[in-house]
Amino acid sequence: MTKKKTSKPTVKHRKTARPQAATKKKMTGRGAVRSREVANKRPTRPVREAPPILQALRPGEERERRESLATAKAAIAAALEKKAVEPVLIDVCGRSSYADFIAVVSGRNDRQVDAIADGVCEALAAHGRHPLGREGARNGRWVLIDFGDVVVHVFYHPLREVFDIESLWIDAPRIKLRIPAEARANAAAGHDASS
Repeated sequence: MTKKKTSKPTVKHRKTARPQAATKKKMTGRGAVRSREVANKRPTRPVREAPPILQALRPGEERERRESLATAKAAIAAALEKKAVEPVLIDVCGRSSYADFIAVVSGRNDRQVDAIADGVCEALAAHGRHPLGREGARNGRWVLIDFGDVVVHVFYHPLREVFDIESLWIDAPRIKLRIPAEARANAAAGHDASS
């Protein structure tokens, strides 16, 4: 007589029953609302994320920003003394890693572009600010002057419209400036036409 082999079911073949809770808890609060929404199969509204909170500037950073703004305004004033056209001061603090303010001005001709750039450098040197770099000098089309926290662009006006630097920073706020009537582009065009 031969013995009969009996096989035990392996673990994957066994069914295990999970214990049921004896009593159901009553849900309250957000869980209950969520449970009802799932039960009713109503679509839920997407959750909007809050906009990022801008960090407040520390006192030292606020002082540096005020000094940068004073430098930028001094650069604009120096450019206006040399009869610059359409000055714009853009606040890029927190949006740019290389500057806090960008000043953009125009000249009516190539000689005036160079004169404006020289005037800005001289005026800021009188305040103890010397440029870290200067590009495009003596070509009369576009001069870029880097003061570290302030970058000044001096354009020949028709070329400024081609490069359109201001549109690169369209979301950045503009600093309000007092611009004399003769520093408007339409006034400059009338002045050039009459000469």
